[in-house]
Amino acid sequence: MKDKNLSLPVMEEFYSLQGEGYHTGEAAYFVRVAGCDVGCHFCDVKESWDASVHNPTPINDILERILQTPTRNVVVTGGEPMLYDFTEFCAALRKNNIRAFLETSGSEKLTGEWDWICVSPKRNAPVRPEFFPKADELKMIICSKEDFQWAEENSINFSKPCLLYLQPEWSVSKKMMPLIVEYILHAPKWKISLQSHKYMNIP
Repeated sequence: MKDKNLSLPVMEEFYSLQGEGYHTGEAAYFVRVAGCDVGCHFCDVKESWDASVHNPTPINDILERILQTPTRNVVVTGGEPMLYDFTEFCAALRKNNIRAFLETSGSEKLTGEWDWICVSPKRNAPVRPEFFPKADELKMIICSKEDFQWAEENSINFSKPCLLYLQPEWSVSKKMMPLIVEYILHAPKWKISLQSHKYMNIP
């Protein structure tokens, strides 16, 4: 398609269970968009960074595959999805009564109408203020003790209904898990998020 808004550089699509955050355990269709300008050192999908190696996929083709599954939840992740305009994609999902969930660093302009927005800030890419009142979930990745203070600094920017999660970075999860547990016991506004899909050995 000539209109770039009607296609997306998709790295992969799959049907699985959400493994993290508020919707953990729910069946969902995942659309992983290629391209990222953040480049986290702990990213476990670095192959998603370069959009040029992934051909544009028409959103109608994506929608067709979604409708072949029994779920009505779609999780858009990356990479960084907000490098692209999701207005048409979200409209297509809504037309078919499909809920649209976004996972983003919040570093790019927000486009599309979403049913749930999870923001996971990164140190080298500040969150745009437009996300502060719209985020449903704040997910802070904890790699070291210093990240707890950084999580607190981020949390004060988000509106009160936003759910607050601390998630151990996978490669240091055994080391950070007891620290996160202890931290939440003293600061119960936070909840713990685990990458449960990795424990279950599913995508």
